[in-house]
Amino acid sequence: MKRQKKKKTLAFKNAVAGYLFILPFILGFILFMVVPLISSLRMTFNDVTPVAGEGVKMTWVGIKNYKDAFTVDPDFVPYLLSELLRMVVNTPATLIFSFFIALLLNQNFKGRGFVRAIFFLPVILSSGVIVGIEYNNELLNDMKDMISETSNDASVTGVLESILVTSDSSPMSKMFQYVFDIINKVYDIAIASGIQIIMFLSALQTISPSMFEAAKIEGCTAWESFWKITFPMVSSMILVNVVYTVIDFFLKTDNQVMTKISEEVGKLSYGFSSAMAWIYFLCVILILGIVSLIISKRVYYYE
Repeated sequence: MKRQKKKKTLAFKNAVAGYLFILPFILGFILFMVVPLISSLRMTFNDVTPVAGEGVKMTWVGIKNYKDAFTVDPDFVPYLLSELLRMVVNTPATLIFSFFIALLLNQNFKGRGFVRAIFFLPVILSSGVIVGIEYNNELLNDMKDMISETSNDASVTGVLESILVTSDSSPMSKMFQYVFDIINKVYDIAIASGIQIIMFLSALQTISPSMFEAAKIEGCTAWESFWKITFPMVSSMILVNVVYTVIDFFLKTDNQVMTKISEEVGKLSYGFSSAMAWIYFLCVILILGIVSLIISKRVYYYE
């Protein structure tokens, strides 16, 4: 009994130490995340009016702000659908690109450390300050527009796009349109892939080389080894990267919905902007939930 009590006491001490270790995060999360989240949800059901010296005055309006977001504002619904579609298109492309680069960087070759450092640069370049400077750089934006206007039709991809992508809505035409959209967004995809490359690379390095050696002795080809060993062993990281990529896209500075919400906040329309933010948040959570449910059924967990 004494031994069992001693074990419980040790477990209790370890639990207390763990909670004390994460206590600053818990307090910060409650103060800076939970409280503002509840406050913004409350604002969505009120007409919020700033009052000098008193803060804000809230007048209950029910779901009026949500109705206005869908029926009154002419920009919110088109922006919402456009950004959700862009997220659905960009997320698979980012994951495929980052996984492919991680497979290359996992090989043994000279200068591997230098090449890895180059592919880590997007993490620095995609920081808020750098992206803000790039996004607001009028000269850079004008140059991008000039290049897209002059070279889009004259380039090889532009000619192929005009040939392969027809005006009809056939599945083949849609597939080609998707491929060319990805090609035109290679820069954005590369910039958004830094963290995902590192996470996939760390997962690949946890796979024991003995597994590939045993598969080779058994007569497995490289293609079979990839689908039977490599892909299942990193499948858990795919789910993590999906969640990270969607959230990262949700916070991008060139996101039209986030820009629209910021504009409404600038107009002191706190209730209306909070309603739009919650609608967008719930749409993203719904997509994440569906994707996580689908992927989690095919994830292989190992110890």
